[in-house]
Amino acid sequence: MTDQPTALVNGRVLTDHGPQDGFAVLVRGAHIDAIVRADDARAAAATQHDLKGRLLLPGFIDVQVNGGGGVLFNAEPTVEALATIGAAHRKFGTTGFLPTLITDTADVMRQALDAVDAAIEQRVPGVLGIHLEGPFLAAGRKGIHDASLFRLPDADDIAAITRNRRGVVMLTLAVEEVPLDTIRQLSEAGVLVVAGHTAANYATTRAALDAGVCGFTHLYNAMTPLGTREPGVVGAALDDPHSWCGLIVDGHHVHPAALRIAIAAKARGKSVLVTDAMPPVGADSAEYVLNGQTIVARDGICQSDAGVLAGSALDMATGVRNLVHMVGLPLAEASRMASSYPAAWIGLDRTHGRLVAGQRADFAVLDDALVVHETWINGVRYEA
Repeated sequence: MTDQPTALVNGRVLTDHGPQDGFAVLVRGAHIDAIVRADDARAAAATQHDLKGRLLLPGFIDVQVNGGGGVLFNAEPTVEALATIGAAHRKFGTTGFLPTLITDTADVMRQALDAVDAAIEQRVPGVLGIHLEGPFLAAGRKGIHDASLFRLPDADDIAAITRNRRGVVMLTLAVEEVPLDTIRQLSEAGVLVVAGHTAANYATTRAALDAGVCGFTHLYNAMTPLGTREPGVVGAALDDPHSWCGLIVDGHHVHPAALRIAIAAKARGKSVLVTDAMPPVGADSAEYVLNGQTIVARDGICQSDAGVLAGSALDMATGVRNLVHMVGLPLAEASRMASSYPAAWIGLDRTHGRLVAGQRADFAVLDDALVVHETWINGVRYEA
């Protein structure tokens, strides 16, 4: 690590008070050393990097990434695949992500867990942990998952999931299928247990929240809807002030009005942008194979031949643009939904998600059209 800091200058820095002109961000090694006025002597003495008037945002953190760069994590649960997926997504400002394994066999699940541990040990840029989306799900809300692989967690599963891992472990499960004692055991062991692909009613979901469920996977999708007499999973999610909700903001999974309702209903900081991204993100090919089916991304929609949504072709930068232009959020709040809020959800808010001294030097540099031009991870700059 060099003693000479780098000063990111001539940009609009998104601070806690919104975009600010006239500041320089000093980077030393993998961390933000200080944010100072542009005319500060420390900025003048540092190596200069010209942002060319662009926006400097905290790097995006995506807690649901199935694939990218033509690679599906389920098909290739390896360190090499994780490096390819991360490289594809960092073109769109993603500086941290949870590779997501959808329902698969116990053997593949263990390979995926071990691959993520190895990737973190080898410092593959951006890998923060793993998201296991299944196989403990409900057949009635299976979506594109292979219901023949659904099962209840056994002692070996719990041991593998709760073993001392190098990164975050998030687990999506159907709260009506998994006993509350198991949910409590997983949560107390540090697993981030979230509800998804579930046909539960409100009371069952409420009990699961009390047992340790901390959030909801792709709110509205693959769960019981809000009703007047039975609030369902969606009602429990919107009613609970403490849990987080992942939202796929691609214009296909959830109507913009429903997105606005959810964001308004949840406490500030509890609505999180996710992509649920599949291999077409950052790839030349729009096709991939999932559960033996060829899926094609057309007009931004990934669907099976039967019309079932199969993840998305969304990247985080497009999601931020959609939050601004389609949902109507201020840029600062859209950025927080992509950075500081997910960092808080996965317990990394002390080190990730904001532009303040001491945090990781993870940045997304965007122009006025909110297109990414540079991504920085741990103080290393990558061209978009």
